[in-house]
Amino acid sequence: MDDLPATTGCVGKRGAVTQALRSMQEKEGASPRAGRQYIWWTAIVSFALVLSALLALPSQTITSKYVNDLFVFLDGAHRIWSGQVPNVDFHTSLGALTFYIPAAGYGLSGSMGGAMPVGMAIVMLLFAAIAAEILGSRMHKALGLPLAAFLLLLVAAPANPGERIGDLTFAMFYNRLGWASLGLLLVMYLPRLSSARSKVVDAACASLLVLLMLYTKITYGVVELAFLVFLATDRRQIGWTALALGTIASSVLAIELLWRGSLNYLADLRLAGENSGGLPTLGALGHVLLNNLADLTVYAFVAGMFLVLAPSYRHLFFIVFCGVTGVLLIEQNFQRAGILTLAPSAAVVTQTLLRSELSRLHRKARLVLPLLLAFLLVPAAISNAAAVAIHARYAIAGQGEPMPLPEFSRIRLVETWSVGQYDYFVQYNRTLAEASDVLSQLGARQATVAVLDFVNPFSAGLPLRPPVGDSAWYHWGRTLGPENHPPAEEMFADVDLILDPKWPIEIWTANGMRDVFAHYIARYYDKVRETTNWRVYRRKA
Repeated sequence: MDDLPATTGCVGKRGAVTQALRSMQEKEGASPRAGRQYIWWTAIVSFALVLSALLALPSQTITSKYVNDLFVFLDGAHRIWSGQVPNVDFHTSLGALTFYIPAAGYGLSGSMGGAMPVGMAIVMLLFAAIAAEILGSRMHKALGLPLAAFLLLLVAAPANPGERIGDLTFAMFYNRLGWASLGLLLVMYLPRLSSARSKVVDAACASLLVLLMLYTKITYGVVELAFLVFLATDRRQIGWTALALGTIASSVLAIELLWRGSLNYLADLRLAGENSGGLPTLGALGHVLLNNLADLTVYAFVAGMFLVLAPSYRHLFFIVFCGVTGVLLIEQNFQRAGILTLAPSAAVVTQTLLRSELSRLHRKARLVLPLLLAFLLVPAAISNAAAVAIHARYAIAGQGEPMPLPEFSRIRLVETWSVGQYDYFVQYNRTLAEASDVLSQLGARQATVAVLDFVNPFSAGLPLRPPVGDSAWYHWGRTLGPENHPPAEEMFADVDLILDPKWPIEIWTANGMRDVFAHYIARYYDKVRETTNWRVYRRKA
């Protein structure tokens, strides 16, 4: 009986502490929404504005590799400003937004050199607004703000993920948008700290992320749709997820009414799938796992701790989904390293466990999670920050060799650490200059031009009227092949001059197109000029 008051007092103290902790959490969740979100919006949008300014204000594009990929987006931007519509007037297996983003940058900057930097700056501000809403309503600032910086740097960096610092390129920017949008959507696995206006705001954010990728690179959009369906099985999230799925469906219908290109888009995707589709081989998956072994090992520790400390079938599915889709996405990208679903997933795990009520021993164990999260966040963030800084330095100083076509004069090729890449594209630039002279001699200012190569840089670079019915880019074994390719009658129907390169930027594509379309070209075109680097064919009268 003498011990009873002491025990009761101890329990009372422990209960008071627990009640105080709960009260603090409730106050955090119930704090005035405007005040809480103001901090997030100020921090995240300010950071995005700085990154946007570094990219956009010089209004120049700096590149050290993948110049041919850059020309794809500029050709698409030129086509749009010439009045063409993607998948209606020209073929593309990339979504329409892949070209409308640089087109918006071109319209605002007035130059092809500003098309990609300014276009990406616009997208970055959109991402910042969505990130402020999603992260600010679900995560502690100590976790959410570093994750926001990681994702915004990923969007801003003119670099292909997983490559060396200093390899500057806007090529395959859609992959960086895909990783970042998927990362933000994964954070929505966490329930909101405050439920005020949650349904409408969450549905709007999720819908924008999914629609962005459905019309940029559809593989990411499909993964995001699958994750949204998974979230809809959670009773706490069914309201906003159902609204988001309905919004996406109605938006797709509305877009089709204006665009009229959805069926053609699906046809172009099917053609690309026939040439490059199929399940990944075990060898290809093995290379992905080996190239990302360190990140996957750290993520395995995070996942193991999560499932031990908070066992749940939903948690298990979330972990497996993030890991498997990350591996599959990087395998179909032109990317060796950087499974960028792992860091956002680890941040979600860390936030979940730090918010959970665990035993004293488990509370100590979860303290290692921020260190593991930092391992996944910091190296990629530093690499991307360096890419933004290096690009800004070269752009402000006006360094590098300008591209030889008049409209591309504000696009500069620089030599960083990829000496072989630099020499390769210097030689490519010489061939472009020679072709430009030949077209001028032939009086081709009003002619439409096609190139038997990866991309046609002349329509946007000279500029010329782009042909109708061809494609913004060709890639042998991916967008066309010996058995599956657009018919020549459609591709060349509006083409006056065909340029056949002797020194192509992508030799397999050039050789394949030359073989497949040789009969049609011989029948309908005459060779009118041959130079060191080109054969030029004009349509017969």
